[in-house]
Amino acid sequence: MLFKPVQLHIPDGFLSTPVSIVGWVLLVAAVAYALRQTRGQLGDKQIPLMGVLAAFIFAAQAINFPVAGGTSGHLLGGALAAIIMGPWAAVLIMTSVIAIQALIFQDGGLLVMGWNILNMGVLTAFTGYFVYALMRRLLGEGRNSLLAAGAVGAWLSVMVGAIATAIQLAVSGTSPLGIALPAMAGVHALIGLGEAIITVGALAFIYATRRDLLGIGEAAPGKASAGWVGVGLAIALVVAAFSFAASPDPDGLERVAEDTGFLERALDPVYNLFPDYTLPFISDPLISGILAVVLGTLIVFGATFLIARVQGRKAETS
Repeated sequence: MLFKPVQLHIPDGFLSTPVSIVGWVLLVAAVAYALRQTRGQLGDKQIPLMGVLAAFIFAAQAINFPVAGGTSGHLLGGALAAIIMGPWAAVLIMTSVIAIQALIFQDGGLLVMGWNILNMGVLTAFTGYFVYALMRRLLGEGRNSLLAAGAVGAWLSVMVGAIATAIQLAVSGTSPLGIALPAMAGVHALIGLGEAIITVGALAFIYATRRDLLGIGEAAPGKASAGWVGVGLAIALVVAAFSFAASPDPDGLERVAEDTGFLERALDPVYNLFPDYTLPFISDPLISGILAVVLGTLIVFGATFLIARVQGRKAETS
């Protein structure tokens, strides 16, 4: 069965081997620097919050929303994570999410995973964060400026990720830049609106309920209560349970690949563990899909919490 790319999840076969290797080199450097930058900066509030954010982003990415012309999209979440946690912690969050998607659910290729994380995690986090920070300085404090800055940062983060993907496709010889760039930018301009709406909704909810969690990127005093961590994880699991409502329409990259004629270059995964977010040992496709996303949400929470905890312990012993 032909593997289908999901939004900006590039499958193996779309990018050349040299381009893919460059992506891995850049990713290793980015993650290593992110670990260095977050060492000593993750306090008792940030550690569980990283796990909760990662779980929510993973679950939300499983729900595709329709945009236009028989195309769908889903949240990327890099901007949201960076606005709340800061860009370097967001890099670790997004790396955890996207790596688990590829390794466990075969969502995105292994050879191209470096670029998938860079496009959807690193570039989106830094674009969203710096646009958000700049607009907050220009617009001032307050709820409206927070939401406006978050919306613009989220939309632009999707556009930057899409443009970067188009460039990689062109350099790989998969699709000329003159074709890939307008196609990717056009469809993701619409998908970015969904990203902005979801980001604004999440920020508005946090602003109304736990305003102290905003701007927590720097080490903050105090401990996180088990109550709000449990509530946050419960929200992520509820979102995961609604994954059955995802739009069946092709995502942005898949639509572009179909329309411009390079979809057949996608390679099947080298192995199948829980492919396409299904549990092979459960026959009912609806239950299988929901439980797979719930399982992934819990795995992402645990993995990201562990990464943050290790970083926190390094701070205690340094």
